[in-house]
Amino acid sequence: MRRWNGWGDEANKMDLPESGDAFLLEHVGQATPLADASLDSVLAQVPSSRLPDHRLINTDPDVRVRHARGQSLPDWLAMRSGQFEFFPDGVAFPETKDEIAELLSFAYDNDIVVIPYGGGTSVAGHINPFQSDKPILTLALTRMNRLTDIDDSSLIATFGAGTPGPLVESQLRAKGYTLGHYPQSFELSTVGGWVASRSSGQQSLRYGRIEQMFAGGSIETPRGRLEIPTIPASSAGPDVREMILGSEGRMGVISDVKVRVTPSPIQEDFYVIFFPTWNQAKAAARHLVQAKIQLSMLRLSNAIETKTQLALAGHPGQIALLEKFLSWRGAGEGKCMMTLGVTGMPDQCRSAHRLMKRLTRPLGGVYTGSYLGKKWAAKRFTMPYLREALWEKGYMVDTLETSTDWSNVDNLLDKIEANLRKSLQDKGEKVHVFTHLSHFYSQGSSIYTTYVFRAADTYEETLARWKTLKTSTSELIVNNGGTISHQHGVGKDHAPYLPTEKGELAMGMIQSLCDHMDEKGLLNPGTLLQEKAE
Repeated sequence: MRRWNGWGDEANKMDLPESGDAFLLEHVGQATPLADASLDSVLAQVPSSRLPDHRLINTDPDVRVRHARGQSLPDWLAMRSGQFEFFPDGVAFPETKDEIAELLSFAYDNDIVVIPYGGGTSVAGHINPFQSDKPILTLALTRMNRLTDIDDSSLIATFGAGTPGPLVESQLRAKGYTLGHYPQSFELSTVGGWVASRSSGQQSLRYGRIEQMFAGGSIETPRGRLEIPTIPASSAGPDVREMILGSEGRMGVISDVKVRVTPSPIQEDFYVIFFPTWNQAKAAARHLVQAKIQLSMLRLSNAIETKTQLALAGHPGQIALLEKFLSWRGAGEGKCMMTLGVTGMPDQCRSAHRLMKRLTRPLGGVYTGSYLGKKWAAKRFTMPYLREALWEKGYMVDTLETSTDWSNVDNLLDKIEANLRKSLQDKGEKVHVFTHLSHFYSQGSSIYTTYVFRAADTYEETLARWKTLKTSTSELIVNNGGTISHQHGVGKDHAPYLPTEKGELAMGMIQSLCDHMDEKGLLNPGTLLQEKAE
């Protein structure tokens, strides 16, 4: 069963090895876990629903609790403390486009706020209820989870918007296809949520981001149904498809999604190469991408992340042998780990593998084969469970992600890490910070930074520590050539920083489009765009 106050299935657990405990003690300090609230104590807080009766709406307290928060660190603090503050007044589970349309009409007739809900994996506050004089209805699309059509000649598949990653892939696999979209949240996140938040998957080098995959679909709006046809390309004015990408529920509710699929690959392998220094590793990554080597994925960990991953891997004897071998080959202290994937037909994979080794060798690359790559692939979707393991030991973990041009990568990365490390020094707290680049373009790269800090004595002070880290670093990002979000979307948490990135004129354009589609402002207000002052 899915956890009501954390990530994923209750049956799944990820334990820290002893080496991980020692590493955290050294780099963060001794921590004490905060006490968890019980589900019963939270259920007792749920107020009576303000919604009129409707056959599709469930107002049970348990259902409302389980749809009240996402997966950001503030969400975890709210769920674990039991201090949810706000709950939806009800949750609807439509199964068809017509039922979504009916619910939107009901909401407009009764002045009800509507929050679309996919897999509940938002880390930016997209799905959270808030203080409102109006009733709040969460529209959960989880029953719209099927492959409904596939065009074998055009390679276009149609899914219900609530289809989660594993069901997308299993239903396509049965037909001989893959979508190839593998975000870290793959286990729970949905195809409609991917479109709404412009997400990116781990193998974006081969398959593209969701904007390359999204071919069209249906969106239910207060003004009626918007159908986006699956035309391969067009010069007929602005692209309406692009207007829906990243709309985060502000313009309507995505009901079905048409995506461009690919025949299932015959072969797929993952490899690991170590480099003596960050500069050599970064240069190798840039050369591989700009030479357009047919890799399916590429991830480059900086020296601190490399050290952290090896410490948390367990198997200290094997890691010691690896460290000895790498040091002998010139990749000692300061080494950086690169994980690469090759996917496709055997000839493609052999060619990419050969070129990958040829281009990385002159930059000091130490090739270690596929063993570590297989280990990475086996655990690629289990890392969200690491937060649970750290929580139980009193450590908070969160991430910040952005992207920027190659000429600015080091400048921005260094500023992000330095700011996070120093932000809690006045409280005598250490913050362990590490980064990887995980999505690559000829122009630049994403920057994905993880930071770990100790829980304070109270939930309130722990949240205050997070706000200090998050706010100052977000401001730094948008003022230093980075986007406020490369793959997690804007939500409510990032909305204050969007005007700096977009500018006044562009913000007006986005606002006008939202106002046109939702004249009453009932669709997910406060998300993407901050509420206008009265």
